[in-house]
Amino acid sequence: MYSSVNTIWVLLGAALVFLMQAGFAMCEAGFTRAKNTGNILMKNLMDFCIGTPVYWLLGFGLMFASGGALIGGLDPMVQGDYSAILPEGVPLFAYLIFQTVFCATSATIVSGAMAERTKFLSYCIYSFCISAFIYPISGHWIWGGGWLSDLGFHDFAGSTAVHMVGGICACIGAAILGPRLGKYDKDGKPRAILGHSLSLGALGVFILWFCWFGFNGASTVSMTGDNTLVSAGLIFVNTNMSAAVACCVTMLYTWLRYKKPDVGMTMNAALAGLVAVTAGCDAVSIGGAAIIGIAAGLLLPISVNFFDSVLKIDDPVGAISVHGVCGAAGTLLTGLLAVDGGVFYGGGFHFFGVQCLGVAATAVWTIVTITIVFQVLKHTIGLRVSPEEEVKGLDITEHGLPTAYGGFAFAYDDTPDGAAVLNPAAPDGAPVPVQEAVPVEVVTAPADAVSASPGVKMTKVDILCKMERFDALKRAMFDIGITGMTAINVMGCGEQRGKTEGYFRGARVEATMLPSIQVSIVVCRLPVRLVVETAKKVLYTGHIGDGKIFIYDVENVIKVRTGEEGYGALQDAE
Repeated sequence: MYSSVNTIWVLLGAALVFLMQAGFAMCEAGFTRAKNTGNILMKNLMDFCIGTPVYWLLGFGLMFASGGALIGGLDPMVQGDYSAILPEGVPLFAYLIFQTVFCATSATIVSGAMAERTKFLSYCIYSFCISAFIYPISGHWIWGGGWLSDLGFHDFAGSTAVHMVGGICACIGAAILGPRLGKYDKDGKPRAILGHSLSLGALGVFILWFCWFGFNGASTVSMTGDNTLVSAGLIFVNTNMSAAVACCVTMLYTWLRYKKPDVGMTMNAALAGLVAVTAGCDAVSIGGAAIIGIAAGLLLPISVNFFDSVLKIDDPVGAISVHGVCGAAGTLLTGLLAVDGGVFYGGGFHFFGVQCLGVAATAVWTIVTITIVFQVLKHTIGLRVSPEEEVKGLDITEHGLPTAYGGFAFAYDDTPDGAAVLNPAAPDGAPVPVQEAVPVEVVTAPADAVSASPGVKMTKVDILCKMERFDALKRAMFDIGITGMTAINVMGCGEQRGKTEGYFRGARVEATMLPSIQVSIVVCRLPVRLVVETAKKVLYTGHIGDGKIFIYDVENVIKVRTGEEGYGALQDAE
């Protein structure tokens, strides 16, 4: 006999957990740069779309089919008898979709840590592997009647089974990929690469927090009986309490350490608290959930700094710390804080030892399998995009999408060392494809054509260039002695009215107004010709859109702070 209330509860939970894909998509998009937004959204979409049929064909059977202690069985298209593992009163199809969305959650965690430099094809392949066998086999140990389940390992809704598995995959992938261009300076110190929209990040956090009530609460897979109803209420309270306390702790930690409360880190703390309490939300008291939140709130910023500064693993969204570290910590804390059997409640160390064993075994399995997958991809089709593609952004290079924000302008992505990886000094007369070549007559003025006498003549040089060439131009100007410049984002086109840039929904995108950078420099001591020739050398590719240089006489310059005029107004020495 099927139970209406139990089935509705499981299906409602499945719908809420599915909506977590939107939360992850918004969070990851907001914490990364605008030029990769479409790529991030596509990856979060395809996690679910690839994972759904793969889990139906392979994963569910490996996780829940009758088998041994280590693995379930092959049951393509879920044709077998699962009555032994089905929740009371819940049909197989309802339980299948409920487990499918959990699998997709584990797979989607990886995209944030490996954002902005991973090939889309490689991403689809390793997402397939996570859904096909990495997550299902360790999930069988925990939830499918495997050896950890027999030992009494407790992971109610997946701190280890879902989140730690995803976090470890993210860590291994980010380590093999290497950091984003410009993430570390020449001394190895990390540089901040700001995400383009904290608003999107906050929206993602709130969506995830809301959906977590389904992730944890619906894991009762029942709403029948007084004990279950009480448990469901406690799970909701514990889930909320841990997230809220973690936010408070991280806010205070960053306030004390950095003198200001960190917005992005505090947002991530909510997710850290949610991940950590997921293992024991049914087994700890409300006070225990608060303690878990305190632990997650402290662990998160410490862990982020450790991976960033010590291990030099670049994680744009903090997924390794949120899901991997806090997932493991929350599972271990369950062994200490569980009201029934926890160390702090007189239960001894047996249960805690089982929790430690479960975390360690799952970690080893995940590390070994995902490392093999990533290494095979790296040495076959490749795992990382080229430096040129990374600088331009994965939206245009991987998907032919000029921008995910048509009609909006964003601050230029001035990532240190980013554009410098592009050849900044293409030799004169470098070969150019015939279809892209532009007939041009090169005219070089005499070296003494412009006066270089300091204090006698001031000249303004305006340089229009491609956005991805700005960093190389800036460095070249500094190298020849330019001490100040102004750069602004502009939109424009030449006589050719821009150029066609890929497709959107199958239609060609005609970018008649292209984004560029306008750099303004006032020259008085250096030869103007030196500035011009340096800019030409850095910006030249031989393609349409290399840019233009405009030269103007400057009548006077006035420094507002001191009232100085002329040459003196350009000097900032105290």
